[in-house]
Amino acid sequence: MNAPMKFSGGSASVHPGDAIRVMLIDDSLTVRTIFKRMVESDPMMEVAGTASSAERGIAILKDEDVDVVLLDLEMPGMGGLEALPHILQTVPDAQVMVVSSLTEDGAEATVAALSKGAADTMLKPRPGGFNEDYRSQLLGKIRALGGKDAEAAKASDEAASDAPAKPRQRRRTMQPEVLAVGASTGGIHALNVMLRKLTPDFDLPILITQHLPASFIHVFARQIEVASGRPTHIAEDGTEIRKGEIAVATGHGHMIVRRSGDRLVTGISNAPCASGCLPSVDPMLSSLSETCEGRAIALILSGMGRDGLEGAKQLAAAGGTIWAQNADTSAVWGMPGAVAKAGLTTYVAAPDELGSALMNEFACPAEQRNAKASS
Repeated sequence: MNAPMKFSGGSASVHPGDAIRVMLIDDSLTVRTIFKRMVESDPMMEVAGTASSAERGIAILKDEDVDVVLLDLEMPGMGGLEALPHILQTVPDAQVMVVSSLTEDGAEATVAALSKGAADTMLKPRPGGFNEDYRSQLLGKIRALGGKDAEAAKASDEAASDAPAKPRQRRRTMQPEVLAVGASTGGIHALNVMLRKLTPDFDLPILITQHLPASFIHVFARQIEVASGRPTHIAEDGTEIRKGEIAVATGHGHMIVRRSGDRLVTGISNAPCASGCLPSVDPMLSSLSETCEGRAIALILSGMGRDGLEGAKQLAAAGGTIWAQNADTSAVWGMPGAVAKAGLTTYVAAPDELGSALMNEFACPAEQRNAKASS
């Protein structure tokens, strides 16, 4: 570094027990130093420890209470991806954010880390990129992952007591035509857990809008195909929505659903959304409320913010079903908490329980599928 980097921070004092404790694991002394200054510039955070290797980091974590771990992927010895399961086992209540140069060039490793339990990812910038905007984004993610986000905490407190313990009886009109899943921070791991509960008897088409950089989408789609055992496609304009298959929103537009004759197909919209997300969950759910006249089930998984809330309102008003991940298993209970707090959900549970309930409620046994096909 040419000169010491300074970052502005608040002046309020925080009781040590209230601070978000952050562990930094990166083989670069320069990066550890910059991240340490960024974290300590926020009065709500403190650095619990730093380590230049995964092995050293795991050893420190055995003796430290930590809320968030910032983990590099590319390190000598045990790499971050190899270390991730050990870290999660050592500090099961902590959230891990992958912060590495590999998050752009090594999308495979990053998506693998997210599927194995890392909650979020952020690109380690090139020289000169450690600026105030980067600091603001980094600290915002740490704040949310550390459970100190005031809005998310308030939503959790108000809605947790109202969350149904099992699916409420839904209006028995027509079988849903699709399952639509919206997710963000922590959602990839939850999605993997849920999908592994679905056997071929669950043949509803699955639509997924996951907040990810566009460069990650193809890797993400391949990973989902392996995890689910279902053909998985990028939802380009005109992609047919088929039973037993998955369509994933592109990273450069919102997925919408429309009819083409007797088929459902995907479209791409770039209309601005209130959430500011691209892709956003809202257009997917809103389009289903119109195209399918509510004959859809939406599942909102872990994520920051409130994306999906407006679309869920429209889908529920049209007669659709809204389920959400619970607070205890969410990395951030922002998106699922928003729909639960709004009273839109008929079931709130852990990802594995959501998968089992989908099987119980909507699976179509093979003999029934064969009968329909021959009729």
